Amino acid sequence: MKPKLDMKGVPVTMAVDESSNTMAGSATLRLALVVDDSRLQRKIITSLLRKWGLEVIEAASGDEAIALCDSHQPDLVLSDWMMPGMDGLEFCRRFRQLARDSYGYFILLTSKGEKDEIARGLDAGADDFLTKPVNAAELRARITAGARILQMERELNQKNRVISETLGTLQTLYDAIDKDLKQARKIQDSLMPETVRDFGGSRVSLLLKPCGHVGGDLVGMFSPDDMQLGFYSIDVSGHGITSAMMTARVAGYLNSSFPDQNIAMERDTDGRLKLRPPDVVARMLNDRLNADAGVEEYLTLLYAVVDLRTGVAKLVQAGHPHPLVMRADGSAEFIGCGGVPVGLVNDVIYDQSEIRLAAGDRLLLYSDGFPECVMKNGWMLEDDGLHRLAISTPHTGSGADYLQDMFSRLAEDMAAPGQLTDDVSAALLEFGCPEVNQISAQS
Repeated sequence: MKPKLDMKGVPVTMAVDESSNTMAGSATLRLALVVDDSRLQRKIITSLLRKWGLEVIEAASGDEAIALCDSHQPDLVLSDWMMPGMDGLEFCRRFRQLARDSYGYFILLTSKGEKDEIARGLDAGADDFLTKPVNAAELRARITAGARILQMERELNQKNRVISETLGTLQTLYDAIDKDLKQARKIQDSLMPETVRDFGGSRVSLLLKPCGHVGGDLVGMFSPDDMQLGFYSIDVSGHGITSAMMTARVAGYLNSSFPDQNIAMERDTDGRLKLRPPDVVARMLNDRLNADAGVEEYLTLLYAVVDLRTGVAKLVQAGHPHPLVMRADGSAEFIGCGGVPVGLVNDVIYDQSEIRLAAGDRLLLYSDGFPECVMKNGWMLEDDGLHRLAISTPHTGSGADYLQDMFSRLAEDMAAPGQLTDDVSAALLEFGCPEVNQISAQS
């Protein structure tokens, strides 16, 4: 018996699978569009799709199909290739250009089997092909495969929506944290109200460069009278908010605005303020930090007390980098005797060292952000590099300018220029510097 042919001579008989009326993936594929200028072909395919649980709409031309796609957004499109007017290839291109909420699976029905023709169809946006006459079992298998792809696409879209919503929530939280951190930076900056201060004929300049919004470095200075000066460099372990909170706590212990609250000062029998020895101050800080069992952070410290009349400087070094003395004659050397960090262990006895400064000498305290900075050559700056950097940086202006120039040179030669991986800070004493003496004389 000869197969029944449509108006284009294509057999319309199909092998129909009667075993099941439910198609796997029908929850994903709800609406199908059948496009063919042959009414009989449309009827047969539509009958199968509806039997498999799909809702079906029909179009007799590409133009009619485009209009339906615009208004209905079908999940599945089965389109004949050869149609008058807009053929299936052009319809597929137009279909892919439509704005859609989700992906639509497109199957071209064709009598073409050449590889070049299949390539043209894929380029136009087709997902699959079926060769006429269509076999019902093969059609069902291709649609099931398409349903799996659509299911994965929709699951991915859902996950992307969840990710987008989560990112939106995280961005809101980040903005709030960023706002708080900016305010925290202002508070931390207030811990260092002065960056430059003259003490008689001497001057102290401070530099503080956190690697983030807030940092764990702290530098400061104070003086109870014209004869004594105390200045320090502190580096709290770790980075970020916890370290910044520790610096705020320590800044309260060494407050320059409220001498009676400053543990580095005490009153003599006449009620006059004087500076405690550096080793005593280090021990008192260590006792206070160890008294709080909930604090795991510790700090390194370099604290110096200078007699502004004689130039005698007494220093305590608690795990901090060795200070650098730069003499007026151009020579420079590291000094100090090491020591255990503050807040690490109980009952520490700190050693104290002593040097004498002459007019024009400078004493540089700094955090390990300087020597441990990784340079372009892949190596850390270390002590030798810091020594070269310190003596090669011109000291033609103020101490503040010198520190800034020194930091700028460091930043330019870092492995990642300008991107700090640790806080960088420094305190510079210019003892009996001519510039300060000249200003003092004029005043």
